[in-house]
Amino acid sequence: MKKSAAPRSPSPDPFPAFTLPDDALARRWRDWQPGRPGAVEGDFALSAFDPAAKPFSQGAKAADKAAVLELAEALDGLQNLFYADRRFKLLVLLQGTDTSGKDGTVRGVFGRTSPLGVRVVGWKAPTEVERAHDYLWRIHAQMPAAGEMVVFNRSHYEDVLVPVVQQWITPEQHAQRLAHINDFERMLAETGTVILKFMLHIGKDEQRERLQARLDDPAKHWKFEMGDIAARQQWDDYQRAYQTLLAATHTPWAPWTIVPADSKTHRNLMIATVLRGVLDNLGLRYPEGDPALANFKVE
Repeated sequence: MKKSAAPRSPSPDPFPAFTLPDDALARRWRDWQPGRPGAVEGDFALSAFDPAAKPFSQGAKAADKAAVLELAEALDGLQNLFYADRRFKLLVLLQGTDTSGKDGTVRGVFGRTSPLGVRVVGWKAPTEVERAHDYLWRIHAQMPAAGEMVVFNRSHYEDVLVPVVQQWITPEQHAQRLAHINDFERMLAETGTVILKFMLHIGKDEQRERLQARLDDPAKHWKFEMGDIAARQQWDDYQRAYQTLLAATHTPWAPWTIVPADSKTHRNLMIATVLRGVLDNLGLRYPEGDPALANFKVE
């Protein structure tokens, strides 16, 4: 009789940064990811996520604002440690429709960190040189170096949004690009890049109010483009495109977080909380100093 093999011990988590030890925080985070528990066959509907929700709120706006400031200070210290450690690279990706708060997130969450180790990349339409290469060529060139944090204001996901809605690419090319992105991000993750992707989920009514506020304030006219109105008229198409990309590219190595973004304060609070949790989970440490410096005295 053939002896059965001994049970194999479970393999270690290849991406342990996202397995938070705080169970309550881990559950709240998981509830705002695509394919959350209870979804049918792992699918989900973006419309089921309320953009006005405040799952990370401490109960009052003043308390939330104070928490954001406290977290921003903590992230400054963690960024300094991250820069000194240099075992990891961090990519924070902010993706969302017009007025969803990408610029505000950069200011509110990363405003206290040193520019020495944090770099923000704002993506616009590709240049002629960039169009002459594959669509990920310009993205790869902006990846973080060891010890560096890079924040993307928009991202390579524009290439599976606008071309899809405008029907510039075929369904086959769309599926191919989603697969390319998963492979690209896995390569980055397996070579030391921690990838956190945040979809800033704003409601249509809230967007209307913010666009109108830009029109009503001459000092904000520079932020307004008629293309914003054209995109708004295709709201449902863009929501479907977002739903498709979220479902297809939410991976163990590069998870998506859907951030209810009608509240600017809560948006910042949620992103800063998740970011701090992941950084705390990396086991960051300062490198060992030269032993000869232990008793050295500066004359």
